[in-house]
Amino acid sequence: MAVNPKDSYYSRGEVSNSDLTALKYKLYPSLNFMKDKDRQKAFHLGTLVDAFVTEPKKMNHYRLTVDDEPYTKEEWAWGRLMRDALFKRAEKDAFLDYVLKNSDPQAWFTNPRQRFEYGCFDFELPTRCKWDWWIGAAGFGGDLKTVSVTSQSEFEKSIDFFDWDRSRAWYMDLVHSLNPAWGNRDFIYAISKKNQKVFFKKIERGDETYERGKAKYLGLAFQLWCLI
Repeated sequence: MAVNPKDSYYSRGEVSNSDLTALKYKLYPSLNFMKDKDRQKAFHLGTLVDAFVTEPKKMNHYRLTVDDEPYTKEEWAWGRLMRDALFKRAEKDAFLDYVLKNSDPQAWFTNPRQRFEYGCFDFELPTRCKWDWWIGAAGFGGDLKTVSVTSQSEFEKSIDFFDWDRSRAWYMDLVHSLNPAWGNRDFIYAISKKNQKVFFKKIERGDETYERGKAKYLGLAFQLWCLI
């Protein structure tokens, strides 16, 4: 999921996974290895791919803009290439085909008083999340990523390195707190920026990826609660 600052969702006051990331970098600045300009470029290009796949109504193909954000002809062509790679994968991937045809893109949820347990502490936070894909009939959703890796094994390592396990567990537990039938599964599709290969990761409540991500977010959520 790309972060689009023009989207009113991001001005809401509830705690998001991005807020946890910001706290992590304040507490541990040495872990913030990306330069601001590199992060901005990643968000810029991620917004383009998100728009091609999940929000085409925001795109102006004559002005080469997403909302009011301009892109070069080269970037636009690259975004189309990334989209085409995903849709080509869907021709032989029945689940992805179903997601593209039946999900509610960019759906968001809030819980004004989500409960957490951390050690011997019980606490509450107002929370929010926004899905790239939400499948209401199934009660779970998933995320779209653009990555620099070129193999499935490298992609698997990226999930831990970039804390995507934390974000998926956060999303799963937020919607689970609203409805226990929701958020018991999750998934990530990722498109390689280098070779346009498409990678997939399925996550289930209780598996290694979920438990690792939950442990990550609980520690940060507790520290945020202590601060506010």
